[in-house]
Amino acid sequence: MTSVAVPAKKRIESIDIMRGIVMVVMALDHCRDFLTHLNYDPTDLSKASSFLFLTRFVTHFCAATFVFLAGTSAYLSISRGKTKNEAAKFLLSRGLWLVLLELTIIRFGWIMDLDYHFIFLQVIWAIGVSMVILAALIYLPLPAIAAVGFILVFGHDLFDNLSTKTFSVASKDIWDVLHVGGMVNFGNINVLFFYPLIPWIGVMALGYCFGTLFKMDESKRRKLLITFGIGAIALFIAIRSFNFYGDPSNWTNQYSWYRDVLSFIDVSKYPPSLDYLLITLGPVMLMLAALENVHNRVTSIFLVYGRVPLFYYILHLYLARLLSFLTFVVMGKKHGYSFPLGTVYIVWLLVVFILYFPCRWFMKYKQTHKQWWLSYL
Repeated sequence: MTSVAVPAKKRIESIDIMRGIVMVVMALDHCRDFLTHLNYDPTDLSKASSFLFLTRFVTHFCAATFVFLAGTSAYLSISRGKTKNEAAKFLLSRGLWLVLLELTIIRFGWIMDLDYHFIFLQVIWAIGVSMVILAALIYLPLPAIAAVGFILVFGHDLFDNLSTKTFSVASKDIWDVLHVGGMVNFGNINVLFFYPLIPWIGVMALGYCFGTLFKMDESKRRKLLITFGIGAIALFIAIRSFNFYGDPSNWTNQYSWYRDVLSFIDVSKYPPSLDYLLITLGPVMLMLAALENVHNRVTSIFLVYGRVPLFYYILHLYLARLLSFLTFVVMGKKHGYSFPLGTVYIVWLLVVFILYFPCRWFMKYKQTHKQWWLSYL
């Protein structure tokens, strides 16, 4: 297929920079996965060090931000001239494409195994299915889409303690896929749903409505971003303080003030609780306000990763696994050994550094070429 040079579409750089930041941070958690083999959750404060907890916690921002901004990008694509029919068709096809990638290339990058008796579905699956649902939601009036988003995000924790003892096997499996997560058996195939759908569909719907802010003038948008960001953080502090709603696990007193703080922010990602979404998306809104019209060497680096997020995501899985394997070989360690976090950070920085160059090349290629498949990477 011949390529045609075209001018780059005008994009909102603060969104791409923010997306790039979380993509870089995301790689830290995956390097930790490959290089440490813990028999406990890294956010379990009865076992985890503060450094390990924070290394895991900071990556909580990634999934929430990426799903939210995917919805925002969908809204902006319509505002740039796409009809709703065109946008719905693209959301449907791209969503299905992401699910296919999750089941094939991404799955193999995680477990290097072609035996499909075990499958696990993570953030790319959640984004893909949420896009399919959003393809239908965009035909609703914007207030109705916002209402759907708020109900799903703010209301799904009402069902955290729902007993499924009286459910049939099929009903429980459906409930697990939609709200709880966990292992579901389909004959001889075991599927682990890390990302149950209900809250993530809500996050993308709210992200879609959030896109309206980026059609406003800059001063008004900044004020609203700051207001919404502070409001989300304040609401998190208010409801988390009393342990009455918003997260299935309560915070508890620890042996020092800073461990108390860690317990306070130790929120549930699987499924994403209201507290989790408030404490991640609130600061992200403040960062988006701070990134308005900021242009320097640092932001230009993050911009590269944020312009080609799926391309980066796929490459980083394979590169992180390769460098982790080489680390085991060079250090003479067997699989199952847990490297200290210092090693994890070194490998992470190396992954990010190496990927800057192919990502920059691909970003420039997308800016100067118009081919149908480029919008799917």
